[in-house]
Amino acid sequence: MAETTTAPPFAPLQKHSYANLFTYRRSGEAVKTPVWFALHDGKAYVMTTANAGKVKRIRNNNRVLIGPSDQRGTPLGPTIEGVARILPPEEVAVAREALDRKYGLLKAVFDFFLTVRGTERAWIEIAPR
Repeated sequence: MAETTTAPPFAPLQKHSYANLFTYRRSGEAVKTPVWFALHDGKAYVMTTANAGKVKRIRNNNRVLIGPSDQRGTPLGPTIEGVARILPPEEVAVAREALDRKYGLLKAVFDFFLTVRGTERAWIEIAPR
């Protein structure tokens, strides 16, 4: 009997720099946002500004879809169902380190400008559904 192996749920995201994150309005309408993401221990992590619409939508409905895309949001693969949560400050380190590792200097420059502007950040953890 052949052994079957199942790919990790977020395997379609590997080797991609951007993903479309779909969050849902109260009306049920999906909102697509291209985002940077990093994978770590079977979860996907996203950083955004604390006042972003996606943060508000996740607080109201934690169901999301995520799938590989280009920076403009053109889909490059299948979407995966997930459950998102906004990380509390004591859990942010794993997300920050994963994104820093993936995007390196580019993220460091982005972080610098957010810090100079005094922009508050939110860190999102997405687990497969």
